[in-house]
Amino acid sequence: MSLFEKWRSLCENLSSQEEIPFWEDYFRKETNIYKQILKEKMQVVEGKVSDLADKYNVSNEEFMGFLDGISESLKNEISLETIQEDTNIKIEIDFEKLYYNMVKVEATWLYNLDEWEGILPKEKRKEIEKEYKSSKTIVKEDKIGRNEPCICGSGKKYKKCCGK
Repeated sequence: MSLFEKWRSLCENLSSQEEIPFWEDYFRKETNIYKQILKEKMQVVEGKVSDLADKYNVSNEEFMGFLDGISESLKNEISLETIQEDTNIKIEIDFEKLYYNMVKVEATWLYNLDEWEGILPKEKRKEIEKEYKSSKTIVKEDKIGRNEPCICGSGKKYKKCCGK
C-alpha cells in the first residue's frame, strides 16, 4: 500500500467522534510546516519522505497529506501514488500559485500567516485575492428581447429570424 493510499485510508476511516480532533491536530501540524517553509523562504523542499516528516515533526502519512495539499501549487507535478517512506522527493513551490490555491479553498489559517510578508508583498497578496474573486464572479449577458431587431443585421425581428 502506497503512502498516499495510507493517508486516504486514514482520512476516510474516521468515526464522527474522531473526525474533528483529527483534523484540528492535522491543520495545526500543517500550519507549522507552512510557517517553517515560508519563514525560511524555501522554494525547493527535497529529501527522503521519512526524513522530511521527521524534520517537520509529523508522521509519514501526515506529511503525505501535506504533499497532497500542496501538489497543485508546484512548478513540477509529482506522482503522489508512487511515493513511499524511502522515496526521495523534490518539490518546487510556486508561491503565487500556492497563495491563490489557499484563497480558493478558504484556508484562512494559512493565507493569513505573518510569514507571507517575507514572500509576497501585501499588495501582491491583495491582487491575487482580487484575481480569485473576479474569477468566480458570473457576468450575466444581456438577453435579446423577442421583438428587438435581430443581431445578425437582417432588419427582421429576432423572433422571426435567428430566434426561431
